[in-house]
Amino acid sequence: MSNLTEQQRRAYLDAMGIDLWLPRSAPDIDPPLEAPASGAESLDWDELKSCVESCTRCELHQSRTQTVFGVGNPDASWMIIGEAPGAEEDRRGEPFVGRAGKLLDEMLRAIGQARADVFIANILKCRPPNNRDPRVEEVGQCRQYLERQIALVKPSIILAVGRIAAQNLLGTDSPVGRLRGRRHSLGEVPLVVTYHPAYLLRSPSQKRKAWEDLSIARTIVAGAVG
Repeated sequence: MSNLTEQQRRAYLDAMGIDLWLPRSAPDIDPPLEAPASGAESLDWDELKSCVESCTRCELHQSRTQTVFGVGNPDASWMIIGEAPGAEEDRRGEPFVGRAGKLLDEMLRAIGQARADVFIANILKCRPPNNRDPRVEEVGQCRQYLERQIALVKPSIILAVGRIAAQNLLGTDSPVGRLRGRRHSLGEVPLVVTYHPAYLLRSPSQKRKAWEDLSIARTIVAGAVG
């Protein structure tokens, strides 16, 4: 996902409701990718979960053990969005488990949040084989599920965790280092980018930067509540 084409970028921006700016000299390009068939926009939580569990929109359903819908408080102020399930998530059906999940829990506790207080979801609901990066078409087919989750939660803040989540949500190929440390928006919802806990386990010196990102997000939420 490090090299989005202009067509793919426009498709992501359009799907997320982000206005597209083009310079006057921009050349003509192909129309955006066709969105997946509608049907998730009016689903409640139970209906949406059932729809995800039976989904066969992309080839990932052939290799999954089970889908990873998301967990947490459906009325949460904080929504944490990661990239795609790994092997352990695929086995347990829950996002952010194992060592990375424990570190995420610690990060949340540092800002006064518990895992049960937030809602945690992923860009994809099925694990890509061998933990490879999600493909554009896979993200596109899962997109409406995530959009509906966001609409149902109505979070005060979205924390995009890791490169895959940040790039797909914001429709960019910029690295996390350039995206973190400031406020973005996904529609009307503020969004803050930070490093993935798995990366922080490999690079503990970056934990201070992750704390800065969490502090920015906490300040945004406090301002919204106040």
